[in-house]
Amino acid sequence: MRKGWIIGGSVLLVAAAVAWVFLQNLPAGMTTVPVVSEEIPEPIEERVEYFYGVPVDSFEVVEGTVRRNQMLGSILHEYGVSAQRIYEISLIPREVFDVRKVRAGNRYAIFLDSAGVRYFAYEKDDINYAVIHLEDSIHVELREKPVIQVTEAVYGEITTSLWEAFQEQEKNPLLANELSDIYAWSIDFFGLQRGDQFKVIYDEAYVDSSSVGITKIHSAWFRHAGHEFWAIPFEQDSVVSFFDEEGNSLRKAFLKAPLKYNRVSSGFSNSRLHPILKIRRPHHGVDYAAPRGTPVLAIGDGQVIAAAYERGGGNYVKIKHNGVYRTTYMHLQGFARGIRTGVWVKQGDVIGYVGSTGLSTGPHLDFRFYKNGYPVDPLKVEAPPVEPVHEALLTDYLLVKNSVMQELKGVGSYRLMASSN
Repeated sequence: MRKGWIIGGSVLLVAAAVAWVFLQNLPAGMTTVPVVSEEIPEPIEERVEYFYGVPVDSFEVVEGTVRRNQMLGSILHEYGVSAQRIYEISLIPREVFDVRKVRAGNRYAIFLDSAGVRYFAYEKDDINYAVIHLEDSIHVELREKPVIQVTEAVYGEITTSLWEAFQEQEKNPLLANELSDIYAWSIDFFGLQRGDQFKVIYDEAYVDSSSVGITKIHSAWFRHAGHEFWAIPFEQDSVVSFFDEEGNSLRKAFLKAPLKYNRVSSGFSNSRLHPILKIRRPHHGVDYAAPRGTPVLAIGDGQVIAAAYERGGGNYVKIKHNGVYRTTYMHLQGFARGIRTGVWVKQGDVIGYVGSTGLSTGPHLDFRFYKNGYPVDPLKVEAPPVEPVHEALLTDYLLVKNSVMQELKGVGSYRLMASSN
């Protein structure tokens, strides 16, 4: 029994000693052991949702699409906006927001609370929108949706057409138009053949995960009819243009064709059976079948020397490009605004629209090309190149060319990078 008391007393003495040592090591001024408590988390800030830059938590939001012949005033009137307020909106300077240009098919949103309409948001296009404030004084904010620029690369092979080649890979088929502009002086896109190949590196813009267009072509390559066609960008005289591997400009004196993406329905011939007259006679031009109203382009700079009507060719335009070359565009539905005898046009200007006037069985363009007064086959014209890379810049061009060609050679079909504006 005594032994137990001794052991118990020893334990108490040891515990007291440990406590005394611990207290001696407390920071100055502290006489008690600190109590550890659980950390109280900071309150989580509630996320505010925005729509067209307006916080929506306090509003009822009504979305809609402008109907045909619907005006801004009639939209707002449906939601109780007074005639006086609508009149005040009409006084907004037109350079800021023109109420007359509210277009059918464009989207809008109305923000309402117990006091009525507080904001009206209207999409001017895929990127730009306006927010009209109706709380007190009327004013407008012009805003832009965030645009994501995505750089992509694609390789493909022609089976039917360039347009369909892009569609097959779920790429934007408008790339076909961009490439036709770059190669307009080098490749006849009406004559693409099965097995032709292409590569292109480009930027495409996205808003709300939807494409809003091709914004830039970085470089391209085509294999057509056994030949390679490189499009290498290079800045010269403060302008970025495309050149081939030899440093020659891809821009020639004339476009290869006066309209885009249709088909040759009848070629150049010295003896063709006329579809209406049923007699054989020369057809010194190329017929391009195209939908009625398709824009017809001047293939080069020049002066309009005739814009008139004749029984056989219908509405036609003749252009004198220089002392050697002239072109004629026939069976037009009508002339573009401002096209008349004596005016000067630039390469790529719209001069008229495909039609079926004169002796014609359907909408098409009869295009004719003359050299020194004699008709030549437009599909066989070899136009001289525009100014090549300057000799003083050839070393710089060589570095750019090697880099671009190396990058294009490695292109399969992959996404390169993404960045935001």
